Amino acid sequence: MSLFAMGFLLVILQPSTGQFPRACANMQSLLRKECCPPWDGDGSPCGELSSRGSCQNILLSQAPLGPQFPFSGVDDREDWPSVFYNRTCRCEGNFMGFNCGECKFGFSGLNCTERQLRTRRNIFQITTSEKDKFLAYLNLAKNTPSQDYVIATGTYTQMNNGSNPMFRNINVYDLFVWMHYYASRDTLLGGSNVWRDIDFAHEAPGFLPWHRVFLLMWEREIQKITGDENFTIPYWDWRDAEDCVVCTDEYMGGRHPTNPNLLSPASFFSSWQVICTRSEEYNSQQALCNATSEGPILRNPGNHDKSRTPRLPSSAEVEFCLSLTQYESGSMDKMANYSFRNTLEGFADPRTAISNISQSGLHNALHIYMNGSMSQVQGSANDPIFVLHHAFVDSIFERWLRRHRPMLEVYPAANAPIGHNRENYMVPFIPLYRNGEFFKPSRELGYDYEYLQEPALDSFQEFLTPYLEQARQIWGWLVGAAVFGGIVTAVLTGLILACRKKRRGTSSEIQPLLIESEDYNNISYQSNF
Repeated sequence: MSLFAMGFLLVILQPSTGQFPRACANMQSLLRKECCPPWDGDGSPCGELSSRGSCQNILLSQAPLGPQFPFSGVDDREDWPSVFYNRTCRCEGNFMGFNCGECKFGFSGLNCTERQLRTRRNIFQITTSEKDKFLAYLNLAKNTPSQDYVIATGTYTQMNNGSNPMFRNINVYDLFVWMHYYASRDTLLGGSNVWRDIDFAHEAPGFLPWHRVFLLMWEREIQKITGDENFTIPYWDWRDAEDCVVCTDEYMGGRHPTNPNLLSPASFFSSWQVICTRSEEYNSQQALCNATSEGPILRNPGNHDKSRTPRLPSSAEVEFCLSLTQYESGSMDKMANYSFRNTLEGFADPRTAISNISQSGLHNALHIYMNGSMSQVQGSANDPIFVLHHAFVDSIFERWLRRHRPMLEVYPAANAPIGHNRENYMVPFIPLYRNGEFFKPSRELGYDYEYLQEPALDSFQEFLTPYLEQARQIWGWLVGAAVFGGIVTAVLTGLILACRKKRRGTSSEIQPLLIESEDYNNISYQSNF
């Protein structure tokens, strides 16, 4: 990618989306606890004059939570986003956005009536120019200030309950790094006390829907700041990989020639600065990450703790994970057994589906293998490999949805860890999204994966799998029903033949034309089960 082309991209500035809308990051909005900005199209809050939406009270889920978080009223993320706002825009039809100024995922057009379906592709199967464009877009996002969103640099209490707003500007890429940090950070309890067993994006049912929304929003921001409406995130299919094949200067950055923990200076990712990686420092100061630069990206793939993650995940492990029929189970956290979510996330053994937190499988295995910025949960999105990795994890989630075709009710409505019930709003997204809204096939959200579109035979097999499984489970009953049906058929046939024979022997003069109602009731057949 030439410096001229890079410079050209850097001057294309469009609005971005993320967390706290800039229009609501002020004392008036915080004190009123209202975030209903006007839509530029008609100047009315939420585009109400154009019937796009209206300012409404937030409806919070009252379903009980699991026991993992024993506090109440100590964390700004509880009942998100009610600590900051209790009125936001509720959009109509296919409109979406913090001011109803955008279209829902999968729709486009002036009135958001046009369906769209984009395809995410393997990074090794796109052209060189497409790959270079993707890398340039990443660098553009790292150097483009977000026009629509800011980040919070203090808690609501530190903001004096809204009278002292504490927000800061941030670039588009780091906005998403910060959101990932904010959803997974520890709870600050005062003094030097924290509660670590809390995460609004991991270790519970919302892990897959949350990251699905994260990628969709990230994808849309790239589309907006570049003007490339057809852009999709590529994925890295890491099944059976022997090493980090994307860790080259041609792709996501090779290894530094003298320091194995750093990236090659030939990659522009070597100049990137990370944020939100010093969780212990924030905890000791009872502070939030304020997006200050904290050094270069660290990555030393393969030189990790091999007793925890012996190798990268295999195809067989992915297939076993896909065979699991339960999305969630038991405690619905990292101790859950036979849970598809927990096995894919990597807290359960990918060969047995039994929880084993001393090992890291599938999704977690990639993070541990990278042995650097990717390996620390809160700051893992600093490494751009994060989006390639999670796009492929999302494709495995998509395969499971297509194979098992679960009803929405399969996603837990109650007793999940805090923030993970079906109707809970995802932290820290504004506009608001519920977990259950993204427990659906990707095509309904406007995207697909190239390797899931072919071959047709595999798709047909995945279509048949749930029905064959149901047939296997009721096979004994089906055989019994068939035998019983054969007996009933034989009896009926015999009776019919006997009646016909009797009729032939009866004089037509005395044979009735109609059966009396009393006789009709006597010849009805009944079976007792």
